[in-house]
Amino acid sequence: MGIRLLSVITNVRQMLKLQRDVPRGHLAVYVGDIDTRKRFVVPISYLNHPSFQDLLRQAEEEFGFDHPMGGLTIPCKEDTFVDLTSQLGAS
Repeated sequence: MGIRLLSVITNVRQMLKLQRDVPRGHLAVYVGDIDTRKRFVVPISYLNHPSFQDLLRQAEEEFGFDHPMGGLTIPCKEDTFVDLTSQLGAS
């Protein structure tokens, strides 16, 4: 499980290099249903939080490393993601 997480983190870091419109120290993720995916920019420090790592594991299980939007796609509802990131931002 630790090796998979390292692979996810390595891929996220590679995507960061490609996304020039994302501020340094942040990453873009796509969240929501297929028809209504929304892009969020979050601090990379979120990668250290267990709850965010759970979302990364779900993304790996659903998409592997082939994300349909070209960026990291997280398979959860938008309001769930907003609640989680709000909690992480407050801690």
